[in-house]
Amino acid sequence: MKRYHPVLVTLHWLLAAMVIGGLVMGGQVLAKTPNSDPAKLFSLKMHMSIGIIILVLMIARLLIRFATKKPPHADIGNDLLNTGATYAHYLLYGVVIAMGASGLAIANAAGLPAIVFFDSGEALPADFNNIAPRAAHGILALVLKLVIAGHVLAALYHQYVRKDSLFSRMWYGER
Repeated sequence: MKRYHPVLVTLHWLLAAMVIGGLVMGGQVLAKTPNSDPAKLFSLKMHMSIGIIILVLMIARLLIRFATKKPPHADIGNDLLNTGATYAHYLLYGVVIAMGASGLAIANAAGLPAIVFFDSGEALPADFNNIAPRAAHGILALVLKLVIAGHVLAALYHQYVRKDSLFSRMWYGER
């Protein structure tokens, strides 16, 4: 077996786009828009919706990964790096799931579901900085950016330096 299951391939690329979009939306749009700006409600609705979808799809991806046959782990010839790569993948799963959980905790603590999805007429809090899970969400976002950067650099290293066609494992084709 040379490739991952096509459902895992689809979820990988879909989640990659959604996670990067969520990070950009959170860090570049939401963080810079005051809570008093009426447009923030729409942005929050989109960010929260995408975040919930990411959380559900990431859990589904993890379950599918355990349930399907997969190609053997890539062997770079160094046990420490091989083990590190395995843990890095699980770190990626864990941080994305923790981001979703901390986002849900922020939303719950701030009463956002009623405000954002059910138009309760309540105003957003002045800011989210006093909500404890907000700090965790911000730290996790930074960790996630670093883990993604490492993941992309490792993929590029495999593809262009080692030339071991590792990229093809996460693409469509004969398994």
